[in-house]
Amino acid sequence: QVQLVESGGGLVQAGGSLRLSCAASGIIFSAHVMGWYRQAPGKRRELVAVVTGTDSTNYANSVKGRFTISRDNAKNTVYLQMNNLKPEDTAVYYCSASFHANYWGQGTQVTVSS
Repeated sequence: QVQLVESGGGLVQAGGSLRLSCAASGIIFSAHVMGWYRQAPGKRRELVAVVTGTDSTNYANSVKGRFTISRDNAKNTVYLQMNNLKPEDTAVYYCSASFHANYWGQGTQVTVSS
């Protein structure tokens, strides 16, 4: 059974930082492209960042230079370091794993106050 469990969300003031973690089980972690997506109220889910098994990364323009995605294949965990947070970053953040199928976590709320 595949499980992606996110943690690290919360409430932070604008300009602050948070680090999200996503622990995966039930998959060959190193083979999967891992990603973070977010969905704000009334908006569609959007890509934030992805990292391949060989550590190639891609970011949404809105987070470039502020967010960093990384993975630890030994711990089956992907991280999202979020710095200089803005109120528009407020959303539910979802972890994803993609290979032959797509898997999603349950999401973690990030709220940035102005």
